[in-house]
Amino acid sequence: MKLLSFGEIIWDVYSENKQTLGGAPLNFAAYAAMLGSTAWLVSSVGADELGKKALEQIKELGLKTEYISIADGKATGQCRITLDQNGVPSYNILKDVAYDCILLPNKLPVAFDTIAFGTLALREEHNRQKLKSILASNVFSEIYTDLNIRSPFYSKESIVFCLSNATIVKISDEELPLITQTLFHSILDLQEAVAFIAEKYPQIKLLLITCGEKGSFCYDRLSGQTHYCPAEPVPVVSTVGAGDSFGASFLTLYNKTKDIPYALRLSAKISAFVVSHKGAIPSTAKEFINKLLSDEKKQGLANYEKIKNI
Repeated sequence: MKLLSFGEIIWDVYSENKQTLGGAPLNFAAYAAMLGSTAWLVSSVGADELGKKALEQIKELGLKTEYISIADGKATGQCRITLDQNGVPSYNILKDVAYDCILLPNKLPVAFDTIAFGTLALREEHNRQKLKSILASNVFSEIYTDLNIRSPFYSKESIVFCLSNATIVKISDEELPLITQTLFHSILDLQEAVAFIAEKYPQIKLLLITCGEKGSFCYDRLSGQTHYCPAEPVPVVSTVGAGDSFGASFLTLYNKTKDIPYALRLSAKISAFVVSHKGAIPSTAKEFINKLLSDEKKQGLANYEKIKNI
């Protein structure tokens, strides 16, 4: 899969002044690449030390950087993060930074299979217009959005834009009340919310709802089926990057297999690994994913032999 991931590059700065490279589109692209996709990150960094370090680390993650521009006079994005006793983060996202000024030709020289984006990078008009032009000038097999709402950097316009264009949508259960209140002027339960969103935006093929320790759901519009996957029980250290790893894993595995239960199950394992570590992309993530895929292949062959011998 050739993936174009559009949006923010942010340094996550924790209370102890530890800095880790992040941003949902970056995390998303990194996990997609670990699972075999070729991923380009579309963003912008400042002409500063953090921008230089970001480009170096992004290349080390195996991501393509041709579409990352340098924004003169703008600082590289930062997000000050504090974690509560349960590892749940709160965010202080800096304004007027480099990723608010993404530059990219409207007609892309490479044919991409999928484009992914969320609401944070659409907080400024410049990026909203740029993304509209890209979608209008290119053809994508899938358009993926994780709304990834970060208050106060969202609007009804950005939510509607994402939902109106996407074919695969991911929303967390924590975001659902805000989204349904914004769109339908009512707080709906999960089942009602899925039905209303699917009816209002008929181009959506798959609607993913992540519910933390309660697991995840995928509504398949074409079949009308809803698939459920329980969460993997692990001690939670930090939930930073959990949704990005889940979404990228699901999208990549579904693209390869068209098997929703399989994609949900492995995505749950990968996101569980992430929440049991600090940082959105733990240093052993690639090793974990390689072993997981290897074990799945061995188990698949073993199951095949059992069936063959019945």
